[in-house]
Amino acid sequence: MTGFRHIPNALFGALLSAGACWAEPPATELPPPVHAMSAGPMIVEHLDPIETDPQLSLPGLIEQTLEKYPDRLISEALSQEAEALTERSDSWVAGSTALQLGYMDDRIADDLGSREASAQVEITTWKWGQREAGQVVADRAGAAAQKQLAAVKLEVVRLVRDALWNMEIANIGLQQAQNALSISEQLMKKVERRVELGDLPRADLLLAKGEYLQNRALVTQAEAEVMHSRKAYTNLTTLTKVPTSYRERQSEITTVANDHPMLDAINAIIERRRAEVEWIRTTDPINQPKLGVGAKSQRDGRGGQNVESVGVNVVMLFGGDAYNAPEIAKANLELNNAMAQREHLYRQLEKNLHEAEHALEVTRAELAIANELKDIAETHLKMTEISFSAGEINLLDLLKIQARALEAIRNAKLQEVKLERNIAFYNQAVGVAP
Repeated sequence: MTGFRHIPNALFGALLSAGACWAEPPATELPPPVHAMSAGPMIVEHLDPIETDPQLSLPGLIEQTLEKYPDRLISEALSQEAEALTERSDSWVAGSTALQLGYMDDRIADDLGSREASAQVEITTWKWGQREAGQVVADRAGAAAQKQLAAVKLEVVRLVRDALWNMEIANIGLQQAQNALSISEQLMKKVERRVELGDLPRADLLLAKGEYLQNRALVTQAEAEVMHSRKAYTNLTTLTKVPTSYRERQSEITTVANDHPMLDAINAIIERRRAEVEWIRTTDPINQPKLGVGAKSQRDGRGGQNVESVGVNVVMLFGGDAYNAPEIAKANLELNNAMAQREHLYRQLEKNLHEAEHALEVTRAELAIANELKDIAETHLKMTEISFSAGEINLLDLLKIQARALEAIRNAKLQEVKLERNIAFYNQAVGVAP
């Protein structure tokens, strides 16, 4: 059985090398993320290439993604609307200006009878307080457009964080699966040679081959997960590069603050809706006051003198409250809908923060346990190496302990990455972007 001594040694060495990245990071520097962009030959020849770019930072990645994110079109349209409302409120008139021309003659096409020619300019004027209300609507619309852009950016941040960490978790799964496959392949070859020499029964070879094929299937599945996560990332960002590091430090914010970008956006919408209610109260949806300034030239008959005159007329409307009431009620409904949405949003944000805090607590506890289990698995594996070399245990027992050791390594590394991911998710919950 001495010919098998180097098999557990190789396994133990691989486990130690895989566990080397578990060392606690320095207090002033976070460890770089793990990438499996080129983890060896692929079983399935389908590759979505992703490369690290030292020049690409996480904030830069977010800005590039935001520039191509579809919802940016909504923010641009809101900004254009705010500009149009500002242009309306800056105008000295409340509507279009009309020119009215008139001519009357008792004998058309001659100059013998009486005639009358008139011209009038009709100007639509602002009602009392209407222009100021329009300026408030324009100001609120501009603020809402800016806040909406900040909210869209925070949503892009969430999607980018999800994509990056999903890809890293998939990469770790692939690394561990490939590691297990390599170890099982080495073991299968050694068992095959010992079977040929007659030192082991053929059943052990079948067992080793079954373990190898099972690990190969797991690698295939892990490859698929990596490709799916890469496709999701490139679909979101339209890039095939990732930052060298995207780990974050946990924010010191512990509550859902009023300046949370999502709350800021809905509050700005509420202020705009409130301003629109006041605008409608001062606005007649059918008619506006009008000021007319005109001149008239009149002659009674042939040889008579032309009489020139000028005049001013004002059209003042009243009694339109019944017509305004439905529009005011509709604006109030939109205002109250926005206020209800804010309450729902605030509750959801508080729930998200609680879940993020709990996830961090749970993950820290799980990481401590996982590291202890990893240490135990390494020690047990070393003991098993000695027992197997001495012929005290069989191949099946070795494979069981090997599987448990690899699972302990995988889980410890996974919990470490989950902790970093959950820190990013905590920052997302409190509305902090990188």
